[in-house]
Amino acid sequence: MLNDAKKNSSVSQPLSARAPRLNFQDHLADLEAAGLLVRVDRSINKDTELHPLVRWQFLGGIAEDKRRAFLFTNVIDSLGRRYDIPVAVGALAGSPRIYAMGMGRPIEEIGAAWMHAIANPIAPVTIASPACQEVIITGEDLRRPGGGVAALPVPVSTPGFDSAPYLTATLCITRDPDSGIQNMGMYRAALKATDRLAVRMVAGAGGAGGYYHWLKYRERKQPMHCAIVIGCAPVVVFTGPQKLAADMDELAVAGALAGVPIRKAKAITVDLEVPADAEIVIEGIIDPEILEPEAPFGESNGYVALEGFNMPMRVTAITRKRSPVFTAIISQVTPSESSVIKKVAFEPFFLAHLRDHLSIKGIRRVVMH
Repeated sequence: MLNDAKKNSSVSQPLSARAPRLNFQDHLADLEAAGLLVRVDRSINKDTELHPLVRWQFLGGIAEDKRRAFLFTNVIDSLGRRYDIPVAVGALAGSPRIYAMGMGRPIEEIGAAWMHAIANPIAPVTIASPACQEVIITGEDLRRPGGGVAALPVPVSTPGFDSAPYLTATLCITRDPDSGIQNMGMYRAALKATDRLAVRMVAGAGGAGGYYHWLKYRERKQPMHCAIVIGCAPVVVFTGPQKLAADMDELAVAGALAGVPIRKAKAITVDLEVPADAEIVIEGIIDPEILEPEAPFGESNGYVALEGFNMPMRVTAITRKRSPVFTAIISQVTPSESSVIKKVAFEPFFLAHLRDHLSIKGIRRVVMH
């Protein structure tokens, strides 16, 4: 591990503004060129080693600006299975600088960029034959032993505590049955079977955007279509945890951040539209009349979220690029990658609200630790 780190420890140059990358693998190449990515080519066990190795840089006293993204190219599991898909962790928001690379602008310009994008969205465009559907897996291939979602190198976030491997760097797409507007949220999803997940949209008051869609489908006694996107342009991913109006299309905001329309495509088995250049998309159906046990899941260093009941999703298709990269985040309470995703965007938002909207002129800065 140390040898891999030394090869990538060059001093990075100041970030200059450029158009955000619309392909996740181009973003990884940028990080590596800037000395912000550590490539690990020796075998790493996704069930016991992968997340703990990356988590050390958040908990081990490493300065925030010294954190790196990691790309594991030789992933195995505890049974000795070897996966042909590499895993990236920390590549979205291992640090504010990595987040800024994904945004294509310096950190100090990010707040203004978000506010401009929300005020001036650019509608996405639909294409045929998208890269995210170069490989399509359906039917019995989803149910065979070791197939379906079990064929993906999904890490165990907190070995010894989590109930299952979890999807963490997700964009969960659902559609409001009244308005037809899609919502994208970052919700964890536990592997339950080769063709079934448990998605944590929080089945209770205060739940996420997908939860409010779920309530409407439950009232109609209709199944809710869902698509979980794993790996796409950072400006698209960053809209998932952002605080946007319920009737705002996140892909349009992402287009404004990018300066060009985001390409989207029709999903194969569900009535949803997905980012066309995504690495992997898991399509499925959520029955709104059923909840299923989900968790425990390590929420923070030394603390575990106990079992709850959340939304089961029957997988109807997995589509992906021919050579995708699987993406995960350190999804926990501060300090973590998920907290950086929120912090970098929320700090300028809260400052603008307090200073400009509430006219509290003495406030100079908002800092989320």
